[in-house]
Amino acid sequence: MRKIFVVSSVVVTLLILLWAYFWIDALFAFILVGPLIYMGVADMMQTKQSIKRNFPLLGRLRYVFEDMRPKIQQYFVESDTDGSPINRNERSVIYQRAKKQIDTIPFGTQLNVYAEGYEWMTHSIAPLDHHKVPAHPRVVFGGSKCKQPYAASILNISAMSFGSLSGNAVEALNAGAKIGGFAHNTGEGGISPHHLKNGGDLIWQIGTGYFGARTEDGNFSDDAFSKNAARPEVKMIEIKLSQGAKPGHGGILPAKKNTPEIAAIRLVKPGTTVFSPPFHSAFTTPIELIKFIEKLRALAGGKPIGFKLCIGRKSEFLGICKAMVQMDSYPDFITIDGGEGGTGAAPPEFSNFVGMPLLDALAFADDALRGFGIREHMKLIAAGKVLTGFHIIRAMALGADTCNSARAMMMALGCIQALECNRNTCPTGVATQDPVLVNGLVIDDKKVRVANFHKHTVDSFVELLAAAGLDHPDKINRSHVYRRVFMNMVKTYEEIYPPLPEGCLLDGGDSPIEYDSYLSRASSMSFN
Repeated sequence: MRKIFVVSSVVVTLLILLWAYFWIDALFAFILVGPLIYMGVADMMQTKQSIKRNFPLLGRLRYVFEDMRPKIQQYFVESDTDGSPINRNERSVIYQRAKKQIDTIPFGTQLNVYAEGYEWMTHSIAPLDHHKVPAHPRVVFGGSKCKQPYAASILNISAMSFGSLSGNAVEALNAGAKIGGFAHNTGEGGISPHHLKNGGDLIWQIGTGYFGARTEDGNFSDDAFSKNAARPEVKMIEIKLSQGAKPGHGGILPAKKNTPEIAAIRLVKPGTTVFSPPFHSAFTTPIELIKFIEKLRALAGGKPIGFKLCIGRKSEFLGICKAMVQMDSYPDFITIDGGEGGTGAAPPEFSNFVGMPLLDALAFADDALRGFGIREHMKLIAAGKVLTGFHIIRAMALGADTCNSARAMMMALGCIQALECNRNTCPTGVATQDPVLVNGLVIDDKKVRVANFHKHTVDSFVELLAAAGLDHPDKINRSHVYRRVFMNMVKTYEEIYPPLPEGCLLDGGDSPIEYDSYLSRASSMSFN
């Protein structure tokens, strides 16, 4: 679009000059057209707004329409009012925080508080001064076998690969993480120069394609893994079993986004659609998974190793728990990805109808680990539409130690949810490999917005914690969050998700009857 504007401007200018040569009224025409050309050039030169930078003049229409509605409306709604993955009101909150603009609202609650599904947290008559709560809470990852523990922020960047995102987007995210002191998950696409340029902390994700840790035929490579794991930027390593947007399917990199640079990083053929296998080849049973974790921890010099999954069959997760107990060996963390998780490319059936939603999955995972008496050995990370401080409170009430956010971080980069991720035509330069569109995303501007969003969201979490009379995230529990189940019925999370007694799922324990069938099918020797 920038090239079209430049060419059009030159052509129009020449026509005006020709007109001026033959007709005396040409000056009037130039007065009309000149400001438009000036505005278009100004749009291309500015660095704050990617849409205007990529689409001079025409891009201004978006901001005109945006200004026709209230700047900030409600934080949450029962359904997306505009049909997009995150509704416009939630986007407003994210944009305001990223830009350090005012994020208060007039006239109080703008929600139907009597609608089913409405949630709120309890506050205290004697709230704390939020300055008495840790301003930037940290959580230490690393069990007894970990030699290089990592103190992570409570909010970090969720997995998004270079390939799915542009190089500029990856650089801006990592630079923002560096500024704000939080971690950046690489996604399964491997570690690229864009991840390393700014020195932000990395969580290196190992997917089924083993990108960055593979042989040319696609199998896991000890040597390649050790080389990348030794990088000082890599603080933790995450084995991806499945993701919420398409569990059981494997990742997809469309051919249009598979550039020579990306292909070289992944050791694949450029210009081809890359399908990651649906399951790992390095292990096939829960026992082998735990052994693989031990192997990676040794190869990585004792850095924290964990795995990520979207929970499907409960018996399979319980089988992994049985393997942990049997081997007396544990991951340093488990990332729970909700079925509502997003992606740049997935079949709609997988996005909409496969995988357990985050809240249910998080409560189940926390209960299962406590039921086997092993919760203390590992941390839980929640991933799946975490956008605000209340979302962090809600996830922690169900057992999360920290949270990962992908969509909100993309919004902070300037994503407008054009839903062009899989077509390589993202107009903001966030989810495309088209160099013309990528140029619209200015790293120096967007890295600050990412850091701003993180800071203000964590600040909001701290203020909510203080309002509840709590001085530490560890004190949040399921009794602190309420949900309207029906018009005339309200329940706490503790009532909706009753916690299991410690050790009740171990042999000889008094397990709840609803777990009996799952336990009978759970095996440490097979996922099926």
